[in-house]
Amino acid sequence: MNGVRHDHQSLDFIIIGSGIAGLRAAIALAPVGRVLILTKADPTESNTGYAQGGIAAAIGRDDSPDLHAADTMRAGDGLCDAVTVKILCDEGPRYVRELVDWGTGFDRDSRGDPALALEAAHSVRRILHAGDSTGREIGRTLWERARALGSVTTVNHALVTGLIVDGGVVCGVTYFDSQGQPQTVRAARTLLATGGAGQVFRETTNPAVATGDGIALAFEAGARVCDLEFVQFHPTALNYPGAPRFLISEAVRGEGARLVNRDGEPFMAHYHPDGDLAPRDVVARSIVRESARTGGGVFLTLAHLTANVRARFPTIAAACRQVGLDLATDAIPVGPAAHYVMGGIDTDEWARTSLPGLYAAGETACTGVHGANRLASNSLLEGLVFGARAAVAMQEEPRAAALKSDRIGARPARRSPGGEDGDSSRPQPSASSPEEIRDLMWRSAGLFRMRDSLEAAVARLDAAYAVRATTAAASADECRVLNLTSVARLIARAALRREESRGGHYREDFPARDDLHWQIHLTDQRDTYGQE
Repeated sequence: MNGVRHDHQSLDFIIIGSGIAGLRAAIALAPVGRVLILTKADPTESNTGYAQGGIAAAIGRDDSPDLHAADTMRAGDGLCDAVTVKILCDEGPRYVRELVDWGTGFDRDSRGDPALALEAAHSVRRILHAGDSTGREIGRTLWERARALGSVTTVNHALVTGLIVDGGVVCGVTYFDSQGQPQTVRAARTLLATGGAGQVFRETTNPAVATGDGIALAFEAGARVCDLEFVQFHPTALNYPGAPRFLISEAVRGEGARLVNRDGEPFMAHYHPDGDLAPRDVVARSIVRESARTGGGVFLTLAHLTANVRARFPTIAAACRQVGLDLATDAIPVGPAAHYVMGGIDTDEWARTSLPGLYAAGETACTGVHGANRLASNSLLEGLVFGARAAVAMQEEPRAAALKSDRIGARPARRSPGGEDGDSSRPQPSASSPEEIRDLMWRSAGLFRMRDSLEAAVARLDAAYAVRATTAAASADECRVLNLTSVARLIARAALRREESRGGHYREDFPARDDLHWQIHLTDQRDTYGQE
C-alpha cells in the first residue's frame, strides 16, 4: 500500500490521518472510489493508538443511549450540541458491535460478553476495553481491514502543507513526501482526520505527531474553527523526573485507585462530592491546589486493591516498571498534562466544514459532542461514528456546514478582528521556537488562566505568527512550527475572549460559569483578522 500512482486526477477521496476516524472513513469509501491516505508518520502512530481506557457505548443491560447522552451532556458543562450528542450515543452501539464483528479483541466477562469498566462522570459501567491498550487494538483492527482494500493507497511520512481551494471549494492538498520533496494531489473530497494538538503544551500525554496540523490547515484555508479555548488536561499523567508524561488511564481510578497527598491522605472528597471520580477538569485543578497546599506531590495508589492490577493494566504497569515503580504496591507520582482538545474545525453532524469539499472527523473536528469538557472514553467513539458519517457525506454533492448556533439556538458566535483581544500596539518579543511556544502555552493557557498572562501570550504568538505566515514554509520543519504557532495562537485568543470558567477552560479572574453571556460557541476564521 505504499507509494502513490502518478495519475492523481483519478483520485476520488483524500484522507489526511490514519487514526480511528480516518481509517473508518476509508473503509466505507473504498467500495465507491479511489482513496488516498496521507499519514504524517507510520499508519499506526496516532492519538488513537495512545488511547488506553476504552471506548464508551451503551451496550450494557442497565444502560441506554439516552442515559449515555445525559452523562455526556452533564460532563459538557452546558455547551454540548444536543443533536450530535444524540447521534453519538444512538449510533455508537452499532459501530462498536461492528468492531467486535471485525475481530477487535475487547476484554470479556465471565459470560463471554464485553467486559464493561467505569470511568469518571459515567453513571454506569459502559467502557469496552482491551487491557489498557484499547486504542491500539481498535487501530489494528481497522488498519488490517483498510490495507486489504485494493482501492486504498497510503503514503507514509507525508506532511500536508496546505489545502488547494478553487472557487471556494477544496479540491486537493500539497504535501512534503518522506524525502522532503513538495507534492500536489487533487481529489473531489478531502477529509481531515489529523488528531489532536496536545504538543502545543509543554506537558502532554499526546504523541509527538499531535501538533494540531488539521486545525491549522483548515484555518489557513479559510475554514471556521470553534471552541478552541476548551482543552482537557488529564489529571493523572506519570510525573516522574526525567520520564515522559505517560498517561495513567482514568480506568485505574474507575477500578478503585485513590489519589493521595504527600502524607498518604486521600483528598479529593474535600474538593468534589464525587471524589476521585469527579470530572477531569476538577480533578486536575484539585491536584495542583493540593500540591500547593501541602508543598508536596500527589500520588495514585492501588495498594489497597485485591485485584491483579498488573494484569488489568499491563501497559501502565510496564511504564511504571521502567522508572523503578510497581503499579500494584508503590505510590505513583502523578500530575496534570494536556490531553484532548474539545474544540477544532467546526463541523455539522455529517462532518462537513464551512468549506465545501472539506470534511473533518475525530479530535481535529468540533462536532459539539464534548461541549466544554469531554466525557471519558467518548473520543474513540466520536472518531468511529463521525468517521463513518463523513464517508456518507463525502459521497454527496459538497456543501458548507451551517453555524452551530443556527442548529442549537445559541446566540450567534462572536468573531474578533485583529488586535481586539490583546494589546498589540506595543512591540512584543515573539515565541519563535516550538519549545518556547509549548512553555508559554503551559504557563499562560494551561489549567489556570488570567487576562494579563493571556494578553502577553497572545501578543507574543501574534508576533511569531506574523513573521512565519508571511514566508512560505520551505521545509517540513518550518511547516510544523507554523502549524504549532497558528494553533497555539488560536487557543490563546479564544481563552482570552471567554470571560468565564466552564469545563476545561478556567479563568482565575472569572471563576464562575456565566450562562447569561457565555453559553455560546466562539468561532474564528482567517478572513476576520484584518491584515490576514
